[in-house]
Amino acid sequence: MNAFNIYLTGVGGQGIGLISETILRAADHAGHAVKSVDTHGLAQRGGIVVSHIRLGEKIFSPLVPDGQADLAIALERHEALRAAATMLKAKGALVYYDTVWQPLSVRLNQASETRAAEIERFSEKRGIRVVSVFQADLPDIRMQNMVVLAEICRRQLIPGIDLIHYRAAMDDLMAGAMLEKNSAVFDK
Repeated sequence: MNAFNIYLTGVGGQGIGLISETILRAADHAGHAVKSVDTHGLAQRGGIVVSHIRLGEKIFSPLVPDGQADLAIALERHEALRAAATMLKAKGALVYYDTVWQPLSVRLNQASETRAAEIERFSEKRGIRVVSVFQADLPDIRMQNMVVLAEICRRQLIPGIDLIHYRAAMDDLMAGAMLEKNSAVFDK
């Protein structure tokens, strides 16, 4: 593999760190050369969290250059549109969890809330494949990351990473009740 760039984004508390680490470890289990970096910043205050994952033999920096992501993963609609506009390459893929954690600008009526139709319109112009996911009966909203990860696995959106690799990564990162609960959401 020459290079496959993944950009992940969400709001602090949504589980970007766990989904990022799961993908990173799954790539490692699949035998890919992989580099990754996270930025947490204001995560504890509901701020934006991003992760970069790059797969490939000749990758020297873990940062995905602007406009070069093959896959963008967002756990919130505003971040999905921002990722599509700034990080995704034309004809890339966007997977997002269809929920809203309103940015301060929306709460202060300085900006309008991003709608799914807006993401679709923007993406259509650039040939971006959009996958919107949502699970109404989620036992814990912090598990939306597992719903997204399951869809990525089901659609095989990351080359060379299969169910067995995601399972091995989850086993590496979780145990006991946490693994059981997340696995149940992933399997659903």
